[in-house]
Amino acid sequence: MESAIKTVVSVYLKSARGKDNLGGSEFQKLVTKQLGNIMSDTDSSSAIKEMRLGLDENNDGKVSFQEYLTLIGYLASSVSQSKSGSNAAAS
Repeated sequence: MESAIKTVVSVYLKSARGKDNLGGSEFQKLVTKQLGNIMSDTDSSSAIKEMRLGLDENNDGKVSFQEYLTLIGYLASSVSQSKSGSNAAAS
């Protein structure tokens, strides 16, 4: 668990390149490179832009760490539900 948390933080910090937020191109690169195996439409720049705008709670055009955690939480929940569903089907 500790390793997973460190990875989530380090991926964000590396993608932000020392800034407090991820701009559009940084967010797109992060999603494309890091989340392509668990998300659909990561090859669509318009879908990624729509996702970024949905996460951008303060409407500053960027994704803060807290906003990024919203995405991570959503993805973790989706993976958990898919694993639970497959376990239930296997029972």
